[in-house]
Amino acid sequence: MKRFTSSIIAAAILGLSAHAPVQAMDVAGVQMEDTAKVGGKDLVLSNAGVRIKVLFKVYALGIYLNEKKSTVADILGAPGPKRFKLVMMRDVSGEEFGSSFMGAINKNLDKDEKSKFVNQLLKFGEMFETIGALKKGDVILSDWVPGTGTVLLLNGKPIVEPLPDAQFYSALLKIWLGDKPVDTSLKPVLLGEKHG
Repeated sequence: MKRFTSSIIAAAILGLSAHAPVQAMDVAGVQMEDTAKVGGKDLVLSNAGVRIKVLFKVYALGIYLNEKKSTVADILGAPGPKRFKLVMMRDVSGEEFGSSFMGAINKNLDKDEKSKFVNQLLKFGEMFETIGALKKGDVILSDWVPGTGTVLLLNGKPIVEPLPDAQFYSALLKIWLGDKPVDTSLKPVLLGEKHG
């Protein structure tokens, strides 16, 4: 009887899991998975939104953490692995994309941080020269992996050597979450204050 009961429970669990859809958030037509695995840890989608520049949708962005967070300090200070996923919604030259990113990083770093990160900023800037144009549908993943560093992938392929400093990953997140974000309408969406 005991074996029969456990097999019914197992069948019920299997049946439920077989019909459970893979959840994803629709961000202006771009699917952002609810979960991600980074550095062997399960992460959840904290929030996601769209970067808009002069009325054009440039990319969808999702931030993955160990749990959902709603303040800049909590997101930057979240322990363990992190990820941001960026999905291009239009074609952009590597030069234009790079200058936008580098400009936003520099606006949100103080003088000491800039000198501390000079080597990583150089590598990060050079990366945009090597990747060339970004096409609609391209996916950039940026993972913070403790013990490895910041790992950047374009369509699943590494595009720069891992960047070791955890504070540099925070500097990247400040592109959208800093005091001078690249898109002032995206920041509150990423903090869960508004829906994108």
